[in-house]
Amino acid sequence: MTTQTDQAVEDAIELIGRGADEILPLEGLREKLKSGRPLRIKAGFDPTAPDLHLGHTVLINKLRQFQKLGHEVIFLIGDFTGLIGDPTGKNQTRQPLTELQLKENAETYAAQVFKILDREKTRVEYNSRWMNTLSPQEFIRLAAKLTVARMLERDDFSKRFKAEQPISIHEFLYPLMQGYDSVALEADVELGGTDQRFNLLMGRELQRDAGQDPQVIVMMPILEGLDGEKKMSKSLGNYIGLNEAPGDMYGKLMGISDDLMWRYYELLSFKSNAELATLKGDVASGAVSPNAAKAELARELITRFHDADAAERAAKSAGNKFRAGDIPDEMPELTLPGDAEGSLPLYVLLREAGLVKSSSEAKNFITQGAVRLDGALIQDGGWRPVVGETHVYQCGKKRFVRVTVTS
Repeated sequence: MTTQTDQAVEDAIELIGRGADEILPLEGLREKLKSGRPLRIKAGFDPTAPDLHLGHTVLINKLRQFQKLGHEVIFLIGDFTGLIGDPTGKNQTRQPLTELQLKENAETYAAQVFKILDREKTRVEYNSRWMNTLSPQEFIRLAAKLTVARMLERDDFSKRFKAEQPISIHEFLYPLMQGYDSVALEADVELGGTDQRFNLLMGRELQRDAGQDPQVIVMMPILEGLDGEKKMSKSLGNYIGLNEAPGDMYGKLMGISDDLMWRYYELLSFKSNAELATLKGDVASGAVSPNAAKAELARELITRFHDADAAERAAKSAGNKFRAGDIPDEMPELTLPGDAEGSLPLYVLLREAGLVKSSSEAKNFITQGAVRLDGALIQDGGWRPVVGETHVYQCGKKRFVRVTVTS
């Protein structure tokens, strides 16, 4: 690569900054990009579970953007740090996994990420390669880089200490080991979630101590799950797994709120900024409906993790549900007036449409995932219909009503 023009650098920063919560320091990234040399871009993943979901791909998508810009992408599998378990956001010590579990999970990670990254241009590393070569003396020197007081500045450690919940000594080593990864790889840029701020800054600190130019940190937000509130998590049931069946992926994506749709577009779609701006304009003007935009997003993501034929079959199957009799042709049809905000909260609509007896029963149906909109599960209880649109609402297996909300 040659020295970049100012415009090329600013274009790259605009792309890298899309969806990012913070770039620290931004001027440092600008200077590194101006050099024109391929930068080493690192993102680490501890293989603590066998399957990835869309939330995990936020960082991988950003790696892909750097890859497209011509930089060296390092997909780091934390098979050594995984033995500890990242204490970030945890209120108790994590149960360590065995080496066999970590190895099996790591193999599935590698297979899944190459649905996004270019296999030929991706450098896969395991941090056991350098961690296993450190002598006891070197571990002690590494541990001497940080004080207990500094560790307790971490919000999660601080809360556990004040609540008199145990903190194991090995958990203090985790940030140091993640930071040392950056030293071993001589990383120019490290990607991580906003919850990783302490660990990411540790890399800069240890690199500076080792005489290296400190890495730039690109912090990405934590992707909200299908409920639009809590982070996407398998344990919370608000996730879309990369290996899920195309039809299930399609149904879940069609059920998200309109606001969450744009969040997913920003963090998960490969559309350019210009393409995304055009689509937003079309939806705002009414030229494209929100449901059509969701369907487009669903097809893009299903194509990425399965293939184009699977995406089209999923879309066709969702449409066929209406024609095939899963949704009956005959059902009550109602027109309901909106409230002061113009529309109706979902639980109110279900109650007023006679699908449930009370607001509390409606909320229970929504929480249990037993409410469908035009055949697709509604994941967001805060969803409101667009005034003037007609939809089929379903509670349970046999209760259907076609409702139009008016202003």
